[in-house]
Amino acid sequence: MDALQSIGVFAAQTFLILFAVIAVILVIALLAAKASHKSEIQIELLHKRYKNFRHLLKAHTVTKSERKELKKKLKEERKALESKSSDGDKKIFVIDFEGDVKASAVENLREEVTAVLTLATPSDEVVVRVESPGGVVHGYGLAASQLLRIREKGIPLTVCVDKVAASGGYLMSVTANKILCAPFAIVGSIGVVAQLPNLHRLLKKHDVDYKEYTAGEFKRTVSLLGEITDKGEEKFKQQLEDTHTLFKSFVSRFRPQLNLAEVATGEYWYGEQALTKLLVDEIRTSDDYLLTLSEKHQVVKVKFEHHESLSDKLTGVLGKALKKGALSAMEELETRRFL
Repeated sequence: MDALQSIGVFAAQTFLILFAVIAVILVIALLAAKASHKSEIQIELLHKRYKNFRHLLKAHTVTKSERKELKKKLKEERKALESKSSDGDKKIFVIDFEGDVKASAVENLREEVTAVLTLATPSDEVVVRVESPGGVVHGYGLAASQLLRIREKGIPLTVCVDKVAASGGYLMSVTANKILCAPFAIVGSIGVVAQLPNLHRLLKKHDVDYKEYTAGEFKRTVSLLGEITDKGEEKFKQQLEDTHTLFKSFVSRFRPQLNLAEVATGEYWYGEQALTKLLVDEIRTSDDYLLTLSEKHQVVKVKFEHHESLSDKLTGVLGKALKKGALSAMEELETRRFL
């Protein structure tokens, strides 16, 4: 009898625990259904950040007797800044672009540029810190087009390269009125590359037939599984040359001083070398440039942040990984061109 009672108590406890877990899951699911994606523009005043650095260092490098005088001076300085009208002051807007092969950062870039254009005028300046080794043609073409929106409004545009802006990254950079580059940053690589493994001979060896049906003579020039013909390969190479011609034409449009025959070979150069070849205009880090500007102007960093909804988070890492893997597999079946 005692055994039966113990079993009953255990079953009841188990049921209560399961009920509680299910209730929690339902509540979370309801919250997830109501939650939506939240996207926002974040603003950081870099000129104030730099001033805070200076004040902090000063406070720790003066004597006790000097500290009171310093506090009084800083207080007066803040009051003077608050009373000063900044309506006519030049503003420096800063955007960071960290590119990958797919140029996925272009989605944030388009929002950041749009936000800046709601306020910036030709008397202001936009500084874009570009870091990218290049990637897909259409992605970096769109990224360059976003920066062109700034140029077309007559707003001075400066691109700073601290580490690397090669190929697609350099395509973006040439839209600027001025390109600054760190001494050992990598720039250039004005060229186009495409790569694709071909498994046709492996399939043929194992008597596996591969059928592909297309409409249009050059709908598919080369593919992962099909036989690569001389005609298809020749057409594909011509498409690469056409893309390279467009790349060179775009670069020449904004930097006519370049000797394209010398620099459009697909090679890259370090900062000092790039300066001699006129690929950049000045050897200088973005930190030094912005710090100098902050002495006289407001320096405003603009960043677009996209926050996942609760429902997205509940989807789980596994679901996202499977989706990403499937998309990547499909993309690999297509030949892709890279800048």
